[in-house]
Amino acid sequence: MAASQEPGAPRLAALASLIADETRAACLLALLDGRAWTAGELARHAGVAPSTASEHLGKLVAGGLLAQERQGRHRYVRLADAQVAQLVEGLAGYAVPGGGERPPTLRASSARDAMARGRTCYDHLAGRLGIAVADGMVERGLLLVDAGFSLSAAGVEWFRALGVPLDADSRGRRPLVRGCLDWTERRLHVAGVAGAALCRHAFASGWVERIGSERAVRVTGVGAGVLWGELGVRVAV
Repeated sequence: MAASQEPGAPRLAALASLIADETRAACLLALLDGRAWTAGELARHAGVAPSTASEHLGKLVAGGLLAQERQGRHRYVRLADAQVAQLVEGLAGYAVPGGGERPPTLRASSARDAMARGRTCYDHLAGRLGIAVADGMVERGLLLVDAGFSLSAAGVEWFRALGVPLDADSRGRRPLVRGCLDWTERRLHVAGVAGAALCRHAFASGWVERIGSERAVRVTGVGAGVLWGELGVRVAV
């Protein structure tokens, strides 16, 4: 079948062309931390001029991959939704299997190691920390993995007991829980509404904290105690 006869082909080609630029790819990867960034911040991250970054960000907004909001004189951009985050994370895992080439400097190596230990994947926990949480939930019977990820009745009650609301996606586009392939660990961590809710609670309760301005996170002493008590997960502090 010719490409012109396939209705989805033009849209797929347009999406691929949006991502197929190193500067735009760098911006999308940075925004996987789930936060809103200014054009200036993304320009510094990508190593380009602010005007160049603004041009690229405009294309990503127009293409529906980013959403923007203004606050005073500043314009902030973020990933449009969880589906975009899933797409970017999945492509990163495919493009850089096993974490990629050896970093050229000690600083870069340390940053990669920190990302592998624990990080945010848009709005949920990933890396070895995310995998450990998923394993702990399975061991405690909170997470069922026989036919995809699903919460057991005990799992729903566990979230309730923690005081973590599992508010459904009002648009009905996001599942309560799903497995997300971790690009460094090559296993599934917990995403979806439940994964996002647990991540928000972990930050709000001081279980984890960010390392610098990147996606990497570390578990605090409080968090280590909670993870051991609740899920039997041992983590180094």
